[in-house]
Amino acid sequence: MTRIHSGINQQISPGMSAVFAVLCALLVPRVPVAADLSAVNCSQVKDAFTDLGYSPANVPSEETAGEDLRVCAPQRTCCNAEMEENLSQRSSRDFEKLMDDTSEELRDTFMTGHKRFDDFFLELLENTERSLNEMFLRTYGKPYLQNAEVFQGLFAELKRYYTGGNVNLEEMLNDFWMRLLERMFQLLNSQYLINEDYLECIGKYMEQLKPFGDVPKKLKSQVTRAFIAARTFVQGLMVGREVANRVSKVTMSSACVSGFTKMLYCSYCQGLFTLKPCNNYCLNVMKGCLANQADLDPEWSKFIDAMLLVTERLEGPFNIESVMEPIDVKISEAIMNMQENSMQLSYQVFQGCGQPKPSGMSRSARGVSDTFSGRFSPYNPEELPTAAAATRLDRLVTDVKEKLKKFRKFWSSLPEAFCQEEHVAAAESTEDDCWNGHDKGRYVPEVLKDGLTNQVNNPEVGVDISRPDTLIRQQIMALKVMTNKLKNAYDGNDIYFQDSNDESSGSGSGSGCTESCVTESDSFITEAPVQEKEKTVDISSASIIQPNLLLLLLVFTALALKEHWR
Repeated sequence: MTRIHSGINQQISPGMSAVFAVLCALLVPRVPVAADLSAVNCSQVKDAFTDLGYSPANVPSEETAGEDLRVCAPQRTCCNAEMEENLSQRSSRDFEKLMDDTSEELRDTFMTGHKRFDDFFLELLENTERSLNEMFLRTYGKPYLQNAEVFQGLFAELKRYYTGGNVNLEEMLNDFWMRLLERMFQLLNSQYLINEDYLECIGKYMEQLKPFGDVPKKLKSQVTRAFIAARTFVQGLMVGREVANRVSKVTMSSACVSGFTKMLYCSYCQGLFTLKPCNNYCLNVMKGCLANQADLDPEWSKFIDAMLLVTERLEGPFNIESVMEPIDVKISEAIMNMQENSMQLSYQVFQGCGQPKPSGMSRSARGVSDTFSGRFSPYNPEELPTAAAATRLDRLVTDVKEKLKKFRKFWSSLPEAFCQEEHVAAAESTEDDCWNGHDKGRYVPEVLKDGLTNQVNNPEVGVDISRPDTLIRQQIMALKVMTNKLKNAYDGNDIYFQDSNDESSGSGSGSGCTESCVTESDSFITEAPVQEKEKTVDISSASIIQPNLLLLLLVFTALALKEHWR
């Protein structure tokens, strides 16, 4: 055997030995090295990048160390700096769209709510004025036509107040009844010459005379509270709309852009484009990006609570619809009250202000009827203003109340809302099969609390807690101011409202005083209080000569003259 083996060896040439060595090498199984196991398939990355709408020419053919990347962690990658910049720009657009989509319902609630309530209130005013004009014209005829500007002035001032004018409602309503008293007194005493000085004298005793009964007092309280509530609520809807619009457009910080890009797209660079970000990872990124918005939440919640309080008033005692519907009847009742007591009223005025000079013409000669005739009822519910608002006030309020409650914690809930989107983050149940910012696997860091100060150690987004966003702080202040107005409106009070066409200062309307308050009109009467007897008001003896005293003086004068002629 030794000789045979030796013979074979002698027969194999050097060339054959080389071939044999190659064959043996091929037959030995090869074990891949660790580096081969982690290799990234750049051709798949190229396909995914193309699906995003980018040119495949920008994707490297082979993986690199990623040393030129600023956002995606430097590691074996199929991305370069140009791709990373494209993905960052895409992230900014994605974030803006996500914010726009998430806040759309909120913004729409305030925008459509403001338009519906505003249209309803304005149409209510217009229809009420038209109803009063038609019915007073039919009921009173020429006397109304001659004095229609008094009523037109009332509605013009109510509209000016509602639309933001600096109108003191109580003073304006006092002026309306004063002008109506002056016109009515002239109509009822047209056989006399009534000048401005005489009218001014009549005005001093209006509170004591109560020519219109208790209608002015009741109507002033009802109208003032209802208009304060209506205007302030619509103002609140407008403020809510502006805050929502501005906050939803806040610019992303560079740190937020980087964190959002890393969360959404850095997985592409490693060929893990099918993985979604882990839910907790997404929450930390969004809490860092939306730290300033979350700080809006406490004041926003107070604002929503105040809006809901005012809706209670709109549905109940401050319901502007129930106040304005019968206003024509209430004013007519006041006019009828003065007419029924006209002789007693004139007598008392003559006692206090003196007998005016005769005009030399009778009432009939002046073309004025002796009486006003007729009473009437308000318009039908079918005629209520529904064209613009497409519904009654109670339905409008019910609808907006439900929506406001829904948005009470809107800003602090944004991170959860974002991360619940299916295309943004993985479900919580897949916490081991998601992108954690570095690789596939569980996200370890703890989820932070909401708000700017809680982001000091945010592991995903660098947040400078010493520099709050200026725009957000401005919106917080706007909400505080509006919340204060709403709380005052709930109590029936109005605070200063700057006239949009008048930069001068002025006091707000609606003092909110109870009956114990001393108003400006009370200061005219300095005499002792008087007692009311069967709708007849006596003017105090300090300013008016009483009938008995006058009779006594006449008797003494007659006796003196008799003695003189003797």
